[in-house]
Amino acid sequence: MENTRELFQVMTRRFGLLNKNCCSAGGCDISLIQSHILYEVDHQHKPSMQQIADTLGTDITTFSRQVQSLVKMNLVKKTPDPDDRRISILSLTTEGKFIATTIDEQMNSFLNEVFSHMNEFEKETVFRSIKLLNNAMAKSNVCCGTISG
Repeated sequence: MENTRELFQVMTRRFGLLNKNCCSAGGCDISLIQSHILYEVDHQHKPSMQQIADTLGTDITTFSRQVQSLVKMNLVKKTPDPDDRRISILSLTTEGKFIATTIDEQMNSFLNEVFSHMNEFEKETVFRSIKLLNNAMAKSNVCCGTISG
């Protein structure tokens, strides 16, 4: 039996998930969490701060700090919800949309290059396996939180 943890450790390193900054776009260094925030704000319809924090599984305090840094970088805009002013709606600025699109293109280019080393059957196997793993993780009651012993 292969060492499962080692497989994930190696994949994490090769994906660059341990790097302080995941990408650089438009002269901005973007951290992994910031990249995820930009992606979710871009792909959800008028999301609130809480919705994105929940999607990413981060606590609201850490999330708020990250959003503040993206606001300072002029990539994200916070607007009070017209129906409930306690809720902030997030949107991308023009520059934020450019950065999100650039990161998307960089990631797609990276993944296309990686998958170019596989035949169609191997690619399909990997995609099917990742879907199975994502579904199993969604059903797990210990996934996505802090692992404690």
